[in-house]
Amino acid sequence: MSHVIGRRRRGLVLAGALSAATALALTACGGPAVGGSGSDSSASAGSTDWSQVEPADEITFWSNHPGQSQDVEQELIDQFTAETGITVDLVTAGANYDEVAQRFQAASQSDEMPDAVIASDVWWFRYHLNDQIMPVDEVLDYLDADADDFQPALYGDYEYEDQHWAVPYARSTPLFYYNKDMWAAAGLPDRGPETWEELQEWSTQLTAQVPDGGSAFGLSTGPSWGAWWFENMIWGQGGAYSDGFDVTLDTDEAIAGGQFLSDLFHGTDGVNGGEPVATVSATDSMADFSSGLIASTIGSTGSLTGALGSASFEVGTAFLPDGPDGGGSPTGGTGVAISSSSTPEKQLAAAMFLQFLTDTENTATFSQATGYMPVRTSAVESDTMKAVYEQAPQFRTAVDQLGEKARSQDYIRVFVPGADALLNTAIEQIVLEGTDPAAAFESITPQLETAYRENVEPYL
Repeated sequence: MSHVIGRRRRGLVLAGALSAATALALTACGGPAVGGSGSDSSASAGSTDWSQVEPADEITFWSNHPGQSQDVEQELIDQFTAETGITVDLVTAGANYDEVAQRFQAASQSDEMPDAVIASDVWWFRYHLNDQIMPVDEVLDYLDADADDFQPALYGDYEYEDQHWAVPYARSTPLFYYNKDMWAAAGLPDRGPETWEELQEWSTQLTAQVPDGGSAFGLSTGPSWGAWWFENMIWGQGGAYSDGFDVTLDTDEAIAGGQFLSDLFHGTDGVNGGEPVATVSATDSMADFSSGLIASTIGSTGSLTGALGSASFEVGTAFLPDGPDGGGSPTGGTGVAISSSSTPEKQLAAAMFLQFLTDTENTATFSQATGYMPVRTSAVESDTMKAVYEQAPQFRTAVDQLGEKARSQDYIRVFVPGADALLNTAIEQIVLEGTDPAAAFESITPQLETAYRENVEPYL
């Protein structure tokens, strides 16, 4: 087994034991480095006497509008301003989480810093190590924000050394999406496959239903995506990316996960006539799914509203399939953090905004508009969400999967700068080039170990 230097992360506590971080995340180069580039005011933020602070009249919120949410974000901001008198300048700070993070890092050397910022489940830890964000526990307690009502698996994603560094906002799990019309035409039961083996068994009937160039199942690759959905597959074979920070890609179980992936895209004897079950989408597998080119795919919960609106067929959603050793679903998406370099007045106003943005009613509104999960326990069975479930029961799948199948992500992927892109490199070697899984994993292991040793270990 390959190991990095044996020291484990000291004091890292991920509450709830369900979910550690996500998916839409790291790039191999150009992203924020770890350590020493941000403000040091986060150390004192926890000792602020908030009762002596007057909230600022105006704050800035940097977002990438996850799930095409700019309109609903602006609506919620307008309601917040009407209620509090605090103006929120909504800034499109990037097209995705990576771009927002890179801009946030660059802004730490200037006076352009926002007061509230999107903090994906991968990026928040680097924000913290860089002293760019403040702990939110005391200010939320001062505001009576009822942080205990956050879904524990989601709020716990942002916990380090008994403090929380963001609140959950646009949260998701990957879902299995299937074309109910094709399923019915193929004579299959109206449900997703319970196991990957079952999908392979169904693939011959499904292949007969798709147009030329289509497939029973399709996926996209790419950083911030491939290593997210593959986590379910490697877990299903009993493997993992890492044990703590020790890279474990050379274990028999991890290699079995890579071999399963290879068989899915390159074919194997006894399955679908030896033909591949899956194809790679050129850009977006959800677009291929909605157009009817592929019969099923894995997509983010945040893609649900778009799929329901664009597909000409009835969309089915299901839990991710299990492998022979189970599986599980990683969580993903983003939270919102408060900048440590903002004044206490702006920090308090930002905390008020976070409280409003994620309260029971508004998280249900955001979920209804985007497909992301409601982040408060009280919202799951609220009247708004019950109406959503009745009209579109597909929304319920992610909530149920969170409670039944969510699993903490492997440390290497979510806490090591550049690891997500490196893992995706190996995945693309297997899928696109037909590289032997053991060789693909071996090629990235030293780079993963170096990234941890240089960019994380010294700052823990």
